[in-house]
Amino acid sequence: VNKYYDLVTSFYEYGWGESFHFAPRWKGESLRESIKRHEHFLALQLGLKKGHKVLDVGCGIGGPLREIAKFSEASVTGVNNNEYQITRGEELNRIAGVDKTCNYVKTDFMQMPFPDNTFDAIFGIEATCHAPDVRACYKEIYRVLKPGQCFAAYEWCITDCFDPANLEHQRIKGEVELGNGLPDIRSMEECLEALKLAGFEVMWEKDVAVDSPLPWYLPLDKSQISLSNFRVTAVGRFFTRNMVIF
Repeated sequence: VNKYYDLVTSFYEYGWGESFHFAPRWKGESLRESIKRHEHFLALQLGLKKGHKVLDVGCGIGGPLREIAKFSEASVTGVNNNEYQITRGEELNRIAGVDKTCNYVKTDFMQMPFPDNTFDAIFGIEATCHAPDVRACYKEIYRVLKPGQCFAAYEWCITDCFDPANLEHQRIKGEVELGNGLPDIRSMEECLEALKLAGFEVMWEKDVAVDSPLPWYLPLDKSQISLSNFRVTAVGRFFTRNMVIF
């Protein structure tokens, strides 16, 4: 896994930007504008402000971390298990001028080196879906979160519309899992139950794709091809997968 991310991180950054995630998108809004708005919404839901000590679980190269830190003036720590991505994130933090308030810790988010009750808020964006045991992952997040404070996440989930007997549904699900390096995508019910078993009270949950005027997967549309989204085309995906062999 680490070798894979060592090789493809720069390719991801070129093709997608500094934030390695999707977002619901409004008409007339660019991909990067939608991603920024998506991150701001998360910060607003958590009520982040100056003086808060915040954790980003599975931070990549820190695109959301930097945007949320600038938007809220909170201090944000990102956890990541890939040295190359952390090094790149630190460089981007310096360029963005947030290196005094944002930092990284190289660790597995299943076993974090922080004391109990450390953070005022925690967020994860399309990251905890990679956990081998989502309940244990949420429980570890619960442990390092201060009592009474909030964890917010954007999670890859299967909705009630999915029909396991439908071959087209199965094909799309398989491509999403392959393209994002995911295990079997969990249902919304599984994730919500795992949160409760970890100790959380679920205050709000929503399928954010439902109200989006444009589909979240629009950048993957073959008619939207450009150099900047080459990575998400069939050729780009082939190159990304096979460059690991070399």
